[in-house]
Amino acid sequence: MFNIFGSKPKNYENLDGTTFKANYNKAAKAELLDVRTAGEFAGGSIKGAKNLDVTSSQFQQALKTMDKNKEYFVFCRSGNRSGSACDIMSKEGFKAYNLSGGIGAWPK
Repeated sequence: MFNIFGSKPKNYENLDGTTFKANYNKAAKAELLDVRTAGEFAGGSIKGAKNLDVTSSQFQQALKTMDKNKEYFVFCRSGNRSGSACDIMSKEGFKAYNLSGGIGAWPK
């Protein structure tokens, strides 16, 4: 009724690794987005992922050129930065899913 504790509803979903991968694989228009730093990305990522560092100044700028008709499956190392990215993206009108637990939760 009253939101006295300041928690706001999320406009994106946190998904476990199995569900995240399955939903990504069956989505018609989807993009896999690694929001870690370029250095982390260079150290290894999920095959097919694009790198867009959520902590960089280019993140907000890049959102302006991205297709809002796609679904975005977002991950980082632990799930925290990707959760922040999903929050920002959902406020901008994107459909985003966060890989809860980060890249380590992606099924092999």
